[in-house]
Amino acid sequence: MGEEGTGWSFGGCSMREIVFDTETTGLDFEADRVIEIGGVELWNHIPTGREFHCFIRPAGRRVDPGAFDIHGISDDFLKDKPLFEEVADDFVAFFSDAMLIAHNAAFDVRFLNAELKRIGRAEIPLSSIIDTLPMARRKFPMAPATLDALCSRFQIDTSRRDKHGALVDSELLAQVYIELIGGRQAALLLNPEEGRSQGNDTPGDIVLQPTRQRPAPLPPRLDDAQRARHAAFVATLGEEAIWRTYLPVE
Repeated sequence: MGEEGTGWSFGGCSMREIVFDTETTGLDFEADRVIEIGGVELWNHIPTGREFHCFIRPAGRRVDPGAFDIHGISDDFLKDKPLFEEVADDFVAFFSDAMLIAHNAAFDVRFLNAELKRIGRAEIPLSSIIDTLPMARRKFPMAPATLDALCSRFQIDTSRRDKHGALVDSELLAQVYIELIGGRQAALLLNPEEGRSQGNDTPGDIVLQPTRQRPAPLPPRLDDAQRARHAAFVATLGEEAIWRTYLPVE
């Protein structure tokens, strides 16, 4: 399912999602450039292990000192990296046919669409974007909604994150996104050992709990008059009426 004329297709009934992030030379999407793209694939809200990651040389643009303080990506580091037009095919192939999820998505999408427009490629349709920032603000009004704050709230380990980085931030955001849409189901475990530790012999995803039975059946709530009226009604339905299956045997 796609949008005609855009060159992009996205999720539809598919449950494929790409959680992504970018790093840039600065804050002006019309003048500054994308220098890093990271994305992780989810299927039915579960990471598949497939990732997209690349650094990009920003032709004719230097990294702003303020941006460098945030992500630590230098001009010298980027000088031998490919241009955006050299990675565009791989980028579109990975990101299309999925819903795209980002934190403060307007920032990332403006930059990516500016890059696509410069090389004459179709822009990302806004209908394929999910923004986790307003999701977090609706769920936790008046609370901080930065990625760091949400990781802290959901007790997500950020020890690998020294500075901002597109791939590591995508991986963290994927965990945040799962929590924002309801979290991991209590009976769905991704660690087989965890399942076995609860007395489950099935070495897989789902922990099966035994059905709890009542110690004694509930007492009937119908009196004899109600039973008689019901039997009289069923008698009017004919010999083949399915209700006769549930009449008490006389």
